[in-house]
Amino acid sequence: MYIAVTGHRPDKIGGHYFLSTQRRWIRHQLRDKLIENQPTACISGMALGTDQDFAWTAMFLGIPVLAAIPFVGQEARWNASAQAFYRSLLERCYYIQVVCPGEYAAWKMQKRNEWMVDHCELLLAVWDGSSGGTENCLEYAHKIGRRVLRINPNDFFEVPHDS
Repeated sequence: MYIAVTGHRPDKIGGHYFLSTQRRWIRHQLRDKLIENQPTACISGMALGTDQDFAWTAMFLGIPVLAAIPFVGQEARWNASAQAFYRSLLERCYYIQVVCPGEYAAWKMQKRNEWMVDHCELLLAVWDGSSGGTENCLEYAHKIGRRVLRINPNDFFEVPHDS
């Protein structure tokens, strides 16, 4: 079984370019879902935030990762450390699928999402209910009848945490 992910960028899950406590919690949730569902491979769009956290978690568990990148150079506007982390993840992927040729265009993110949904049996969604790319991806997944498991990042604030 192939599992893909859709989810929020760092600004919606605890901060840019660092691993917040909320993102660590999300990684644990992703890990638990991967262990429960035992995929043969995972598909990540490799964007900042959820996508990379998912790829890292799958790799940590020894699950092969297919990178479905929207276009070559998606990392060009990121800071140097984010670019380095992205490239280190790509080097560890068993396959890289470039979904759209050419340079940046916003619509290519949705095309990438549709490609991932078309090629998975289960979609994990880290989604807080807000509108945007994650919601669009979920709408597509429901439209084609793909199974979805949601992780609500706001549930992190409902869970008691050690001080």
